[in-house]
Amino acid sequence: MEFTDIAMASMSMSAAKLQVSASMAVAKSAMETQEVAAAQLLEMLPSPPGLGQFVDVRA
Repeated sequence: MEFTDIAMASMSMSAAKLQVSASMAVAKSAMETQEVAAAQLLEMLPSPPGLGQFVDVRA
C-alpha cells in the first residue's frame, strides 16, 4: 500500500464521517420540528369536561 492510497482512504473516511454528521443534524432538526408540531396539535385538542374529577371505584 502506497502513501497516496493511505491518503485517499483517509480523505474518503473523512468525507463519509462528514456526510453522516450532516445527515444526523438534518434528522435531529426534523425530529425537533415534528415534536413542536405534535405539541401544538395536542394543545389544540379539547379536553372533555370533568376529566379526572371522578374516580369509579365500583367493580
